[in-house]
Amino acid sequence: MSETMRAIRQDEFGGPEVLREVELPRPEPGPSQVLIRVHAAGVNPTDWKHRAQQLFLGKPPYVLGWDVSGVVEAVATGVTLHKPGDEVFGMLPYPHGAGSHAEYVTGPARAFVRKPSGVDHVQAGAIPLAALTAWQALVDTANLQAGQRVLIHAAAGGVGHLAVQIAKARGAHVIGTASAGKHEFLRGLGADELVDYREVDFAEAVSDVDVVLDTIAGDYRSRSLRTLKPGGLLVSILPYGRDQLEAEAAELGVRAELLLVEADQAGMRAIADLVESGQLRAEIAGTFPLADAAKAHALGETGRTTGKLVLTAR
Repeated sequence: MSETMRAIRQDEFGGPEVLREVELPRPEPGPSQVLIRVHAAGVNPTDWKHRAQQLFLGKPPYVLGWDVSGVVEAVATGVTLHKPGDEVFGMLPYPHGAGSHAEYVTGPARAFVRKPSGVDHVQAGAIPLAALTAWQALVDTANLQAGQRVLIHAAAGGVGHLAVQIAKARGAHVIGTASAGKHEFLRGLGADELVDYREVDFAEAVSDVDVVLDTIAGDYRSRSLRTLKPGGLLVSILPYGRDQLEAEAAELGVRAELLLVEADQAGMRAIADLVESGQLRAEIAGTFPLADAAKAHALGETGRTTGKLVLTAR
C-alpha cells in the first residue's frame, strides 16, 4: 500500500469551491479499528452544511464524509469481526469520525457490517447514514408498528426515500410529501398516499397520524404536530429548537423527539438484511469521481435531487 492517499479536504468554510483534492498520509488503524480502502462514499446534506459553516467539527482543515463502502485492508489489535479482504459498509461515528471522502479511512470495527453480495459499492455507499437515520427514527425511537400511519416529509430525498421503504417493510401505511413529479417514483417504493406540498397544505390534507418523520424543520414542525393523533410522535432529524418543539407538542397532547444519528452495528445489520432481501435500495441521483466532490456538493445543494449522491474512489 502507498503511504499516502488522495482525499478531499477543505481549509476554510465556503461554497463547493473550497473543496480540494490533496495528498495526505494514509491513516493507520488504532486498537479495535479497521483500515478500509474506500470504493464509494455517499454525500449527505450534513456534508455541505459542515462545508459551509462551523457546526460539530469546529474549524477546518478537515476531510468530510461519513458513509463508507469498501474493502478491509488491515485490522488492528482487538478486531475479531472483520479480516483483510472483507467487503464492508457502514457509517463512521457521527459527527467526529468524518473522513470517508478519501481513498482510505479508519473507523471502529463495529461500525461496519458485511456488504450484501447482491449490491455494488456505489449502492452500498449510498445507504448507511441516511438509512440509519430513518431506522433510528422510525424503529428505535417511534417503534413503528404494522398498520400505523406515518407521515414522511421530503419523501423522495436521501433519508425520505429510504424511510418510505423501511416503513413499508414494517407494514405501516405511508404518507409522503413531495412535488408532483416525484409521486410516481414514490408509489413505486410503496407509498400509500402522496401530498404535493406545492399545491396542497399537508396539515389540512393529512390527519390521524401515529408518527411524523420531519426532515425539514422550520414551520413544518408546528404544522406537522397538528396532523398527529393524541399521543402520536414527531421525530425530527434536525437537532435544534427542542424546548419550543416539546412545549408545542405538550399543548396538543402529542410528543416530539430530536434525533442525531449514531453509528450503530445492530442498525446496520438490520439494514443489511433489508437490502439482502430486496426491501431496501437507494436511488442513485448521481455518481462522481472523488476529484469532482465539489460538483456533487453543488448538485446536492440545489435541493432537487431524488435519492442519494455518491463519490467513487475506485
